[in-house]
Amino acid sequence: MSDVLELVDVSVVREDRALVDKVSWSVAEGERWVILGPNGAGKTTLLNIASSYLFPTTGKARILGEELGAVDVFELRPRIGVAGMAMADKLPHGQTVLQTVLTAAYGMTAHWHESYDEIDEKRARQFLDRMGMSGYLDRKFGTLSEGERKRTLIARAMMTDPELLLLDEPAAGLDLGGREDLVRRLGRLARDPQAPSMVMVTHHVEEIAPGFTHVLMIRQGKVLVAGPLESELNSRNLSRCFGLPLVVERAGDRWTAQGLPLS
Repeated sequence: MSDVLELVDVSVVREDRALVDKVSWSVAEGERWVILGPNGAGKTTLLNIASSYLFPTTGKARILGEELGAVDVFELRPRIGVAGMAMADKLPHGQTVLQTVLTAAYGMTAHWHESYDEIDEKRARQFLDRMGMSGYLDRKFGTLSEGERKRTLIARAMMTDPELLLLDEPAAGLDLGGREDLVRRLGRLARDPQAPSMVMVTHHVEEIAPGFTHVLMIRQGKVLVAGPLESELNSRNLSRCFGLPLVVERAGDRWTAQGLPLS
């Protein structure tokens, strides 16, 4: 398998502070990674590099075989699907759900005067159906609940048939029902051999969907752990990552974590 993402000694420095510090990490084709870490650890910074919207201060970043700094990012970005609240903020709230997904086919955020082929609309409807949004096609994006927006954004990210799918805290702000519905749908996507390689940022192991294969733990900009979920997601590693004693348990294909009681 070839690498769809490769970072070699990557650092991002802002105002003499390293947001990420000499990170080396690779994602192979077909892998599904989850990035775990506390607030300010550098998770979103890594995702911004992977999406080609942030360049390293030092080190090398290769995305889909192309090195940042030596490639036209406007040709690279359609090959990367991105779903997160930063994207939601750029989308017109008056657009319908269907239009919100369709505009991704042209690399746009708003419908203008472009016309869409029948195949484009068919694909948009298929992705929305996969995310449980078929009954919302004519709803305005701005009227959706948090969970409905998250599912629409993931459908939109899939619209360009990306080779790499990046999910920035897709379950953040959801209630229990919304979270479980999203995790179930992400699990179906993660287990699909035709789906792209995936990287998901989260704070909570409970949000890791079945089908994810690897975990990266980061703290204060440095990688603590990178490897298979089966071996690396454990109490010792998660406690180091979050800086307090935690107990990780697995039930079937889901994970939970909780702190030890105070003595």
